[in-house]
Amino acid sequence: MTMTQETRIERDSMGEMQVPIDAYYGASTQRAVLNFPISSLRFPRAFIRALGQIKQAAAQTNEELGTVDGAITEAIVKAAQEVIDGKLDAHFVLDIFQTGSGTSTNMNANEVIANRASELLGGSRGSRKVHPNDHVNFGQSSNDVIPSAMHLSALVSIEKDLVPALQELQQALQEKADEFMPVIKTGRTHLQDATPIRLGQEFLGYVGQIERGIARVRHAQGELAELALGGTAVGTGVNTHPEFSAHVCQRLSRVNGIEVRETSNHFQAQSTLDNVVEASGALNTLAVSLMKIANDIRWLGSGPRAGIGEIELPAVQPGSSIMPGKVNPVIAESVCMVCAQVMGNHTTITVAGQAGNFEINVMMPVTAYNLLQSIELLAASARNFTRQCIKGLKATTKGPEMVERGLAICTSLAPVIGYDAAAAISKEAHKTGKTIREVTREKTDLSEADLDRILDPSSMTRPGLDGGPTAG
Repeated sequence: MTMTQETRIERDSMGEMQVPIDAYYGASTQRAVLNFPISSLRFPRAFIRALGQIKQAAAQTNEELGTVDGAITEAIVKAAQEVIDGKLDAHFVLDIFQTGSGTSTNMNANEVIANRASELLGGSRGSRKVHPNDHVNFGQSSNDVIPSAMHLSALVSIEKDLVPALQELQQALQEKADEFMPVIKTGRTHLQDATPIRLGQEFLGYVGQIERGIARVRHAQGELAELALGGTAVGTGVNTHPEFSAHVCQRLSRVNGIEVRETSNHFQAQSTLDNVVEASGALNTLAVSLMKIANDIRWLGSGPRAGIGEIELPAVQPGSSIMPGKVNPVIAESVCMVCAQVMGNHTTITVAGQAGNFEINVMMPVTAYNLLQSIELLAASARNFTRQCIKGLKATTKGPEMVERGLAICTSLAPVIGYDAAAAISKEAHKTGKTIREVTREKTDLSEADLDRILDPSSMTRPGLDGGPTAG
């Protein structure tokens, strides 16, 4: 929506302000526009939606408790619904880098809803038929609304976007684990050859990482379900009905299909961001897991001739502007960049969490922005990784072909001929270029049947002492 250059006069506690005539916001918002010309970063849709839901549920609760007039409540509810639906997004104009409590954005919402509600009652913008503080913000403070909107928006985004994307990724990885289970290859530790492993087992490790990542973000949801609403300015609940928060939380739970609850300790809920720091920690851990998986996929698909080349990645775009035919693992690379961003976001949130000075944290806007960006990026990249990369992976013959030439299969000789003798065979094989089987045949009296049994790579992909003298 494009604002005109014409203005109207709006007022707040500091006096008059010239506001664009088409704007639904008022004087307090306009002051913040002038005070914080810092960046292009704005609160995302998820946060504005949650803010609208809180204002709507608050109005309905205030009517129920008899603290706000019914006709005014009806207009606020309708105006708040337009905020929830995104119809008034153009009027949420404030920079993320603003007052640390987010008061400017809370007033932005109050003014937008009040002016739209005033119109619905037949008044004009600025007429104050509905008052931003006395009606829209009744029973609330920026100090409990903003952290509540942060928690609610993150909680819903995890439920609706991140968890489904992770479940889709987990399922795709499980399907590949099943598909690749017959493929036996050389394991790697310290980037050196290790005992054989099934490609499917390698992928089972990835499945386990995502499975546990989902469990961690589920725990984070439990942290975020606790809302500060009802504490007002410093956690005492001054100027609000004792039942206000519980009723609002019930309404928010119903409309979102996910439970939120009033905090059991309003003083910690407003003076700290501990819940958010822990939730961000779960996202950070998930980013670490995804980067490990994406990097493994890149390495396993490296080549196609001079690299590991044990899997073939889907070719989604040309990889070079100078080398014809080159195809790069671009989807996995994009995942790694997302993970780096999320890790950086967590650092910001960690620092912001330390800014709980006495009764209020003063880095809430940047925390909310980073938390929601992390959720959004992880959900989108996990979904894209699944659909554009994981589902199209194919095993090559290179892994199985290298198993017989691997040196680490001498591990199964150790229980039979001893560690030192097995190590000598490995060194000899490495020096001469012969296989472990060939050197063992020369250096021991083990029969061909013994060698087949002891050096069977499939037996080395399961637990036990199948190669040892008492296990065969």
